[in-house]
Amino acid sequence: MKATSKVVLIFMVLVMVWPSWASAQDRPADNMQIVVEKVRADKKLFIATNMQLTESEAKAFWPVYEKYQDELFLFRASTAILIKDYAEAYKEMTDEKAKALLDELMRIDALGLKLREIYVPKFREILPDRKVARYFQIENKIQAALYYELAVKIPLVQ
Repeated sequence: MKATSKVVLIFMVLVMVWPSWASAQDRPADNMQIVVEKVRADKKLFIATNMQLTESEAKAFWPVYEKYQDELFLFRASTAILIKDYAEAYKEMTDEKAKALLDELMRIDALGLKLREIYVPKFREILPDRKVARYFQIENKIQAALYYELAVKIPLVQ
């Protein structure tokens, strides 16, 4: 599980720093690209180690995986923006702001489900169902660990 912890830590760092890096004008875009590439490489290695793909499965899997990761990154960036918005509103939370944040959380959750609904059939076209299940199980474990780490650090609404 140490590899899982490493992947989660990297994702957590990315989620926490994304808003500040994305909005900073004085930092080169290359810095963020380096972080993104490192996160993707570490995660890809973790997935490759745990998927046990045959050569032909791997040839079909990795292009679909890359497209899914691109969309998943955008989904996670939305989560990072939501966390940033919550942090800015936390000390003086109003009912109106709490409603807006909760509505955004529900929208993000719905998009996550929709994204999986789109990609499960794509992965089923190229892999046996056991391996598709394994892949989404790995993704879910990474996401659960990430959400756990975020939940520990994000205080409850007052």
